[in-house]
Amino acid sequence: MEERTTIVKKTVKTGITFGSALAMVISYTTWQSVGWAIVHGLLSWLYVIYFVLLY
Repeated sequence: MEERTTIVKKTVKTGITFGSALAMVISYTTWQSVGWAIVHGLLSWLYVIYFVLLY
């Protein structure tokens, strides 16, 4: 059971990291602003989903 928990924790951490990076890249290419990229990176997957639905 411990092994399964470790795998889930690593997967969640990787998903959050990837979501932040993806949100920052999308934000910077769209708005050309480092400030907005940081804000959207903090919002992570919420901004990615918002962007996909709106654009």
